[in-house]
Amino acid sequence: MSYLIPAEFVTKMVDAGESKIFMSTRDTLIRAYMAGAILALAAVFAVSITVQTGSPIFGAILFPVGFCMLYLLGFDLLTGVFVLSPLAWLDKRPGVTLKGILRNWGLVFVGNFLGALTVAVMMSVVFTYGFSVPPDAVGQKLASVGEARTLGYAKYGFAGWMTIFIRGMLCNWMVSTGVVGAMISTSVSGKVIAMWMPIMLFFGMTFEHSVVNMFLFPSGLIMGGNFSIMDYFIWNEIPTVLGNLIGGLAFTGLTLYSTHIRTAPKRTF
Repeated sequence: MSYLIPAEFVTKMVDAGESKIFMSTRDTLIRAYMAGAILALAAVFAVSITVQTGSPIFGAILFPVGFCMLYLLGFDLLTGVFVLSPLAWLDKRPGVTLKGILRNWGLVFVGNFLGALTVAVMMSVVFTYGFSVPPDAVGQKLASVGEARTLGYAKYGFAGWMTIFIRGMLCNWMVSTGVVGAMISTSVSGKVIAMWMPIMLFFGMTFEHSVVNMFLFPSGLIMGGNFSIMDYFIWNEIPTVLGNLIGGLAFTGLTLYSTHIRTAPKRTF
């Protein structure tokens, strides 16, 4: 399946990070918007399957279809640029600055959020027949997820906040591995297989993904979930974003870069 060795695909990671930093504002927003929207549709798909079958594992097995679609189309998730953009700075690529990295992260966050929010509003119309009837079973499930993953953490105070943070770290360890998977092969089948495995794992383990949550929680609020916008940001989105940043960069980006690009000198006997 046209596998690339690590030194080759890690170089592609650095090249991709550099490209994203210098991308125009328009293109960055469009690609981020579409990524957020497609991932949100995949989340609806997974929740719908869970409700229909009564088994979350089936939703986890099929959720990666959205991730594969958006990366094959060249769109960008916040969780991906958290890992790729800093590598271009570490590699001392000309013109790459910390300001440029933060600009890229900010634009991708905005684009992802708007895309996910668009799908949240559109699916809310679908779940309620234009807000003329109470939410269907999937809408009710989204409302309960929103409550459980905000107020459910809040009742534990700082321990709950740290739990979300750690789950965010674990999430982007796997999700960023999926991002790397898109570069690990030159064939579509190879890319899909490499992306599918870690994405299925993170969703099946219910780790916290900042972009998926940009759909789940606004949708849950629209569906009548008993939590507030501040609950969503304080008890989910903020610790999840921070966990995604540190987990993806520490466990995927820096480890691959340090051992396959900045390799240590070989031992001498």
